[in-house]
Amino acid sequence: MSGVPAISQSGRGRLADAALADLDALKQRHGRHFGGSPRRRLAAIGIPALIVFGAFYAMIELNFSLQRILGGLHRLGQFAVLMIPPEPQGRFVAFSIALGETLGIAFLGTLIAACLAFPIAFLAARNVIPNIFVHFAVRRTFDVIRSVDTLIWALLWITVVGLGPFAGVLAIACADFGALGKLFSEAIEATDGKSREGVTAAGGNKLEQVRFGLVPEVLPVIASQVLYFIESNTRSATIIGIVGAGGVGAYLTELIRVLELKQVAFLILMILVTVAIIDFISTRLRLAIIGKAKVV
Repeated sequence: MSGVPAISQSGRGRLADAALADLDALKQRHGRHFGGSPRRRLAAIGIPALIVFGAFYAMIELNFSLQRILGGLHRLGQFAVLMIPPEPQGRFVAFSIALGETLGIAFLGTLIAACLAFPIAFLAARNVIPNIFVHFAVRRTFDVIRSVDTLIWALLWITVVGLGPFAGVLAIACADFGALGKLFSEAIEATDGKSREGVTAAGGNKLEQVRFGLVPEVLPVIASQVLYFIESNTRSATIIGIVGAGGVGAYLTELIRVLELKQVAFLILMILVTVAIIDFISTRLRLAIIGKAKVV
């Protein structure tokens, strides 16, 4: 840098020697920088030890055994052989319809959750609602809802509305409402506030600050999160179909029970290809939304 004299190697050596010669005085003046407190040292040792102990204890309680894994590998190989070659065996149309149903469950469930979570997320953001009781209550509501797994929601809704894809849509909507609400509120809080200051300087009221300052700033992030959840929920919709919430899960359960493994392999292959396509499309859309790529 111009104006700052460079320190030669010999000069650095003299400074180091002088610092070492005065080491005891430096420790007395700045002792906290030379050694951590006993509490920090105990935490640095105790936390990793507690994690290791917990892992070993869990392995013992859950009967974790490498011998059982190695002993069962030959059965896994037998199943893999029975899956080759993957064949629909005349059920390609039925599988395609079920897969389309799964995509519909994932899309509609995520869309409902996003539409419900978006306005309520503003109530959970501290920079929009300064009242601590309001955003605390809303955030805890999000936590309670998202703490229940999608599969549990599916079982609950099946008892309410019966078997079928409608229960699957409601299950994904409930589970994602809590998760998206939390992510939306955090994205709102992460804004720098400059756009809102600009609207305020132009004479905008509180509502106009949110509408014209905050929403355009946070919308690309929210849209990106929704696209990711649609992709993720395609896999979730496959799982909840196993308990009767529609989609390809019902076929998977039926075929595995009767050991029609070639059809199982074909159905899994269809799911993998579909998820890969959705992942590619959603990635392109997310990059386009944030301005880093073009859709086409």
